[in-house]
Amino acid sequence: MVTRRYDVQLPSHTVHVLEWGPADGRLVVALHGFPDTAATWRRVAPLLAEGGLRVAAPFLRGYAPSGIPADGDYSVRALVGDAVALHDALGGDTDSVLVGHDWGAITTNAVAADPASPYARHVSLAVPPFTAMNPSRSTWRPWLAAMVRQPFHSWYIAANQVPGLSERTFDRLTTRLWRSWSPAYDAREDLDLLRAAVPDRAHARAVVSYYRAMLGSGIAPALAEPVHPLLVLHGDGDRCMEPGLARLAGATEIAGAGHFLQLEQPGAVAAEVLAFVS
Repeated sequence: MVTRRYDVQLPSHTVHVLEWGPADGRLVVALHGFPDTAATWRRVAPLLAEGGLRVAAPFLRGYAPSGIPADGDYSVRALVGDAVALHDALGGDTDSVLVGHDWGAITTNAVAADPASPYARHVSLAVPPFTAMNPSRSTWRPWLAAMVRQPFHSWYIAANQVPGLSERTFDRLTTRLWRSWSPAYDAREDLDLLRAAVPDRAHARAVVSYYRAMLGSGIAPALAEPVHPLLVLHGDGDRCMEPGLARLAGATEIAGAGHFLQLEQPGAVAAEVLAFVS
C-alpha cells in the first residue's frame, strides 16, 4: 500500500510521486520505464521500506498525473536533469540512492556516469550501461550471438519513430510488448494503470518521444562510462534486452524473471538492492 502521494514542482512540469516507508528514512528515488508507471515499484517498495528506506517513485515526464513538460524535451539529458532535480525536491542527502528500470535504468546509468551525481548509490534494472555491453577480444562470440537476437526484440524502437503510428496504436503496441517481454507475467493490472497514465494521444506522443529523442545529441549522457557505484540487475528470461548482453556487462541475474523483474521477482530484487545499499 502506498504510504503517501503528492506533487513536486520541477522547472518544466509538475511531478506526481508515490511514496512508501518512513518519512525520515534514507531516500530511494525509483524511476520507471516504458511502457510502465510509478506503480511498477508497488511490490518492491514495501520490502525496501521494511528495511527503513523511504522510496519515492515519480511518474516520469509525460506520464499522468505528472505533467507534459513545457520544454517538450524527452532526451536523456532532460531525464537526467529531472533525476538530479528530484534529489533536491525530495530532500535527498549524500547517502540517497537512485534506482531505475528500462528508461529509468538508462537515466540511472547516465547519472552514475556524471561525477557530480548527488546520489551515493545507483541501481539499474533491465538495461545495463551501453558502454558495458561492448565486446572484447575474449567476449566477441557471445556478444555476436546476443546481437543477432537483439533486433527481433527491438523492432518497436523503429516503429516509435514513425510520426503518429504509435500514438494511434498505443494500447495494442504496449499490450503486445508486455506479453512479449515478460510472457509468464499477468500484466492486466499494469496495463490498466498504464491506460490511466497515458489516457490520450497527447500523452502517448509524449511517451514515445523518448525514443524519437534518441536520435539527437541529448542521448550523449547515456553513452558515458559510469564512475559511481552501480548495481545492474537483469531477468534471466528478459525478452526485451538480451540476457547475454547483460551478462557481458556483469549484471546480476534474477532467476525466473523477464523484463519486468521488479514485478515478477520483487523479493529477489529487494534483497539485492538492500545488500548493495547497506
